Amino acid sequence: MSETWAWASHSPVFFLLLTLVAYRIGREVRDRTGGHALAQPVLVAIVLVGVTLSVLDVDYADYADGTTLISFLLGPATVALAVPLHRQAHRLQGFVVPLLVAIPLGAVVSVSTAVVLVETLGGGDLLARTIAPKAATTPVSIALSETAGGIPSLTAVLTILAGILGAVAGPAVLTLLRVRDRRARGLALGAVSHGIGTSRALVEDETEGAFAGLSMGLTALATSLVVPILVAVLL
Repeated sequence: MSETWAWASHSPVFFLLLTLVAYRIGREVRDRTGGHALAQPVLVAIVLVGVTLSVLDVDYADYADGTTLISFLLGPATVALAVPLHRQAHRLQGFVVPLLVAIPLGAVVSVSTAVVLVETLGGGDLLARTIAPKAATTPVSIALSETAGGIPSLTAVLTILAGILGAVAGPAVLTLLRVRDRRARGLALGAVSHGIGTSRALVEDETEGAFAGLSMGLTALATSLVVPILVAVLL
């Protein structure tokens, strides 16, 4: 019996079910708490999966290998974000120029402040190169970290943490700053907290979610262009 359980608890099917169930629980927690900022489904799922893997003494590499199907589906899911944007295309009128100015400027500020802050606090060049691409989506940030000479695995962790923090605190901060325009709120969330923030924005409002998805893609592109330049200039 113990051998059967050991096999089952390390099988791809178990890892897939664990991930899906954990995310479903996260959605239930969010709904039952009235959409509380800390009750983000992704955050709840990460905690549940992390605790389960620790209890079962499962190596993360085994879990990652067992959930490649979910990783693969992230690509089509990201492309599908174009659907709500298409529905909100008319909202782009008069907003294209501010968007094209804000996204590159935001990428420059994100990368440069991260590098300068790490250097100022004595973190060293390696950590600065690792944290520089944190505003891009996780796959893009990992690739940029490898190119810049950082630590890709640590970059992935920092990127996910940035996404969670943005999804949890972002809407409240924007409300505190009296940012009411759904398009501007979506751009901010997508640029700062990429996919996780975009999922939060989609729950808040369709327009906000559509512009968050657009911002996520454009920010990844802008970050890819500015990271090599700013890393070379600042380090």
